[in-house]
Amino acid sequence: MEKGLEQLKKHFTSIHPLNAEEWRDLSGIWQLHQYKRKTTLTVAGETERHLYFVLEGIQRAFYIDAHHEATLVFTYPYNFSGIADSFLTQLPSRYFLETLTSSTLLRTTYTQLQQLMDKHRNIEKLIARSASFALMGVLERHVELLTFSAEEKFRTLFKRSPHVLQLIPHKYLASYLGMDATTFSKLMATVRIE
Repeated sequence: MEKGLEQLKKHFTSIHPLNAEEWRDLSGIWQLHQYKRKTTLTVAGETERHLYFVLEGIQRAFYIDAHHEATLVFTYPYNFSGIADSFLTQLPSRYFLETLTSSTLLRTTYTQLQQLMDKHRNIEKLIARSASFALMGVLERHVELLTFSAEEKFRTLFKRSPHVLQLIPHKYLASYLGMDATTFSKLMATVRIE
């Protein structure tokens, strides 16, 4: 738990500084949880009550309906996980969150975090800044999905996160990139990753 909190502090500090009292209060709301592979953490239609910080493992958020399944995002150490829009708005999620591998996560609740934001204005600033960076990432990804060719999407993903090829099933990577499994397989065979 202590090592996990050190990683969490490092992550938060890179976003926005906290004083000793703020960090003490913030570090006190997290609990360590371990989950088996393929555990559903959030179900579409339910409100996301938890924010996670990943210590070990890989998770994926995805959308599914009668005709489609689309992987939206992967999370892995040392990043946040959860269905962010549902967590921040406390409205029902349209998405699922599951563990792809056994996962060790720090977890807190919306209520605990909200109480700290009410107590410490600086923690509220930290969460707002974190949400801003998350939004920036979503918009960058949106541009990639709309404007990049299949090969450009493939190269961009593996330049940014080269480790995912060995860790995540290719069908989920193809879904994340917005392409079918055949196109993904062709790119695997022909594109050289540097």
